[in-house]
Amino acid sequence: MSLVLDPTAQDLLFREAHTANAFTAEPVTDEQIQAIYDLVKFGPTAFNQTPLRITLVRSAEARERLVQHMAEGNQPKTATAPLVAILSADNEFHEELPTLFPAFPQAKDVFFSERPARESAARMNAALQAAYFIVGVRAAGLAAGPMTGFDHEGVRKEFLDDDHTPLMVVNIGKPGENASYPRSPRLGYNEVVTTV
Repeated sequence: MSLVLDPTAQDLLFREAHTANAFTAEPVTDEQIQAIYDLVKFGPTAFNQTPLRITLVRSAEARERLVQHMAEGNQPKTATAPLVAILSADNEFHEELPTLFPAFPQAKDVFFSERPARESAARMNAALQAAYFIVGVRAAGLAAGPMTGFDHEGVRKEFLDDDHTPLMVVNIGKPGENASYPRSPRLGYNEVVTTV
């Protein structure tokens, strides 16, 4: 059985998409990011949680503050990407549940009254949303360079607060010359899928 999605779109989103390490100088606009979010916000999460928070780093001053928290190998690409996004999990996401999950508004208190339960759920569901965000960046014809190599506590203190947990930093833009490494191997279907 073939996929319903057009092969060109499949290539854009997955087969031909690569993590970008270099970008052109073409800017990424607020309108592009809005369009990306307006698409990916429909990705499923548990209880329709929406814990992902996106901090766009645009100013030179903020960029400089961020770069100092990046791992050494990630500093040059973060310094030169047209746009950088800090993706974090909001550990107080449950406050929105009565609106976002009206079928069971009590979920806020039944499942998420304790901070450890919220942190676990926020991290897992924000990670799902981060993956949707990366695919959305690709759908916009841009490339993403997601990274977890940074001082997480430093970034939290510099840009967030105690209620937010940084997950990744994503460089965004049009891929530049030699932007990505050759495709690394992937596991095959029979190595991943088990039927019981």
